[in-house]
Amino acid sequence: MSSALYDAAMYRVIIKDGKDKAPKRHHPWIFSGAIENIEPSFSTADWAEVYSSTGLFIAYGWYDEKSHIILRLISWKKKDNPGEELVRKLVREAVIRRKDFFSMPDTTAFRLIHGDADFLPGIAADAYGKEIRMLVSSRFADYFLPAIAKELDFLLHPAIIEAVTDKQFAGLEGLSERIRHFRAGEETKEDESRDNVRFIERGIWYEAAPGKGQKSGFYCDQRDNRMITEEYAEGKTVLDLFSYTGGFTLHALRGGAVSVDAVDSSESALRHLLYQIHLNEEKKAIPEGSREKVTITAADAFEFIRASEDGKYNMMILDPPKLAKTKNALDNAIKAYKDLNRVAMMKIQNGGIIATYSCSGAMSREDFRMMLAWAAHDAGCEIEILRTLSAGEDHPIRLSFPESEYLKGYILRVLK
Repeated sequence: MSSALYDAAMYRVIIKDGKDKAPKRHHPWIFSGAIENIEPSFSTADWAEVYSSTGLFIAYGWYDEKSHIILRLISWKKKDNPGEELVRKLVREAVIRRKDFFSMPDTTAFRLIHGDADFLPGIAADAYGKEIRMLVSSRFADYFLPAIAKELDFLLHPAIIEAVTDKQFAGLEGLSERIRHFRAGEETKEDESRDNVRFIERGIWYEAAPGKGQKSGFYCDQRDNRMITEEYAEGKTVLDLFSYTGGFTLHALRGGAVSVDAVDSSESALRHLLYQIHLNEEKKAIPEGSREKVTITAADAFEFIRASEDGKYNMMILDPPKLAKTKNALDNAIKAYKDLNRVAMMKIQNGGIIATYSCSGAMSREDFRMMLAWAAHDAGCEIEILRTLSAGEDHPIRLSFPESEYLKGYILRVLK
């Protein structure tokens, strides 16, 4: 079947009676148990018209029995013609919605496409200076990657587009882990001599190596939260757990922290953190002498905080990686988040500040707050919520898709 243009032979999927409420409300995920019938029988991934059991048109979607989400809904507009042009149109609309970011004087890193929140499942695209980096986490995104890259190149003319398969979803989606490159809208071989890319975020300088790093190379979803955390850093002795390459550390230094202990399991990330401190001292983006305030430790963050001295820190930043990849992993993840936050509350000085985050989409904000309440109870302290945090507006939360609120955070004061 053709995927480039509307085809009368596309799949026709009927949703079971009682299972159509979520898709009618524009939730984009449909699993196999919700499907009553499909015609013709599955042969290869392609577009589908989706109907209720009573024959009511619901949406157009991408049907793929090799995906862990068998049907991903893309458009609820009957007038749309599902195909490559629709995908390019959705890319164009996502970029236009972020037009204000292109004129920010102190920031050249931000998200261009935010997956299902922009009606493009499994694709995250970020601008880093003159480059675009994409993270591919669905078979849909992998299939349409050339079209997505072509439209981004047409709109923005980046020096290069780099697309990395998300390791966390490669197995679930049956995707090979690979890095693909596009120049002038066409797939190309990697340039071995390509330099690191430099970019700026809220006046802080960063550098990312091609094909390296977590996710798409840098966590621009924490941009606003790094700025907010900076406001609390003056005069503080700071512990930055899961520091990665030091975004929160750099902002704490600019905010006037007395010292920062940066802890991460990756020694190479910590070395890069020190490099970025030197870079920002040279750029006069952070105070002179900041390097002397920083200690790096390559260690398991959970073990480090347990062994840390009681009362040493009066500010802690807890930004762990995703601990719940799926709903099935949520219970164990909540236990891990609770243990981390409980120990932090026990170790921090009375009146100390904790900036705590979860980037697990399977964990709701209500789950996160309840976890913090139980952690405080077990730690024998009270906590005050000073700020409620989420990703920046380039990572929009689509109300019909609650999972798009994956990043949740709080600034807490701990009272003992």
